[in-house]
Amino acid sequence: MATLEVGTLRRRLLAGVALVSALGAAAELWHACSSDAVIEALLPKLSLSYETNVPTWFSSSLLLLCALAAGSIASAIPRGARWRVHWWGIAIGLGYVSLDEAAELHEHLSGHFDTGGVLYFDWVIPAVAIVALLAALYLPFVRALPSRTRVRLIIAGVIYIGGALVMELPLGWWTEHVGADNLGYALIDWFEETLEMIGASLALVALVAHSREVS
Repeated sequence: MATLEVGTLRRRLLAGVALVSALGAAAELWHACSSDAVIEALLPKLSLSYETNVPTWFSSSLLLLCALAAGSIASAIPRGARWRVHWWGIAIGLGYVSLDEAAELHEHLSGHFDTGGVLYFDWVIPAVAIVALLAALYLPFVRALPSRTRVRLIIAGVIYIGGALVMELPLGWWTEHVGADNLGYALIDWFEETLEMIGASLALVALVAHSREVS
């Protein structure tokens, strides 16, 4: 990444997202039309609704690269300097999210609330509270960022959270009323996961660009 222009990096990452997303959508549509043995074997490997497969690896890798990029920025800031701790916090947080993407650690947040409908997946309740708390704690840090970096990271964050949290609401409603073993569920989940990959890609671009601008 160090030798790539930011624009080239963005295009290549989004091309990777497009490829993974398109393969997942194609697998879901093929599976909806056929029970052929080939698609039965491919679906768990390509579907964005499954775990421990190609899309999961891709998403987790993007988030891990974001964590490494944030850690690189933090390590370049002198000890005791302002915002160093915040950058390390971002690096650690992104590292955890990368691990969660691969291991589904957020599942332990489920089952604590008696909810249904759009809150069928009740883990979004504590997750929203955590995101709101972090947003409040990081507001001065975000304001202090260079304007270009701030805009890039906010756009990336809104897209990622839109997928990871907001899209869980219609997905929860659909799961409760229609079920999870159908094309509708798969397409909602596909859209959710695609947004997450786009957000992570744009975050990586923003972090790499910031690292170069301040070095």
